[in-house]
Amino acid sequence: MDALLAEARARLVRLTAVQARAAVDDGALLVDIRYAALRERDGTVPGAVIVERNELEWRLDPLCDHRIAEATDHDRRIIVLCNEGYASSFAAVSLQALGLHRATDLVGGFQAWRAAGLPVSPCAGQVAASLAHSGR
Repeated sequence: MDALLAEARARLVRLTAVQARAAVDDGALLVDIRYAALRERDGTVPGAVIVERNELEWRLDPLCDHRIAEATDHDRRIIVLCNEGYASSFAAVSLQALGLHRATDLVGGFQAWRAAGLPVSPCAGQVAASLAHSGR
């Protein structure tokens, strides 16, 4: 696995959390591929599009009938975000194979984003649990 991961990452210009934030501010699409339990536990990045990994290629291919509205063309800069930056590397390479040549991922994933102090929104379950815990 280490060799496959190194090979995948050699194809990418990976971004730090701060670089990813700047790229998003410049119009890049941040795609969160974490599964629901992680989003429920840790929250989400405001503005990120949630596309679970098993649907990624269908949703981001601009030529696919099942694409999301944000999948506008093959030149769109896409930054894939997973929990710690492993699955996202493989996902970004898969997107490149579809012709999305500017696809990359975030070094350290969501955990690095949060550790950098960048915005994170709690999910509905976290808000409800917090309110229940506070007695509201």
